[in-house]
Amino acid sequence: MSNHYFDDQDYNGENYQKSPLLKGDYDNCTFTKCNFKESDLKNINFSECTFTDCDFSMADIGNCSFKEVEFYECKLLGLQFESCNPFLMSLFFKGCTLNFSSFYKLKLSGMKFIRCTLEQVDFTEANLTSVSFEKCNLENAIFQNTNLQKADLRTATNFSISPQQNIIEKAKFSNEGALSLLEPYNIIVD
Repeated sequence: MSNHYFDDQDYNGENYQKSPLLKGDYDNCTFTKCNFKESDLKNINFSECTFTDCDFSMADIGNCSFKEVEFYECKLLGLQFESCNPFLMSLFFKGCTLNFSSFYKLKLSGMKFIRCTLEQVDFTEANLTSVSFEKCNLENAIFQNTNLQKADLRTATNFSISPQQNIIEKAKFSNEGALSLLEPYNIIVD
């Protein structure tokens, strides 16, 4: 990998699908309305960067580093976050669409998803301790052997979580959400 280093740079309206982002380290950079769709982002390091209204759909993020990175109103369809470098991974999502993405076996403790669409996202065997899903749509999201201790799902919708197949100790649910935990038992609550 090249030793390019970029610090405190602003990128606006760039199309990295046509002209690839240079390999290197990006520190405290902002990306606005950039197209990373189907881009090769392998081995790029992002630290304290902010992405706003960017499209990352189907990008290759293998061994990519995301340290204290924030995403606002971004499209992140089909991303395999488990292929990223997990060392010091810290992500924040607000108003993003992450459908069909995967966080398989990742440690995401304390992470925040705010007003995000997470349809068919795979959280299998992930550590989601104290993660917040504020006003998120979790339709068909996969929770299998997932640690949801102290997770906040009070305002999340459309989730299906089996208490037998996941750790949900001290997780927070609304009354309606707590009732959805009984769905696998096919019982009627009046």
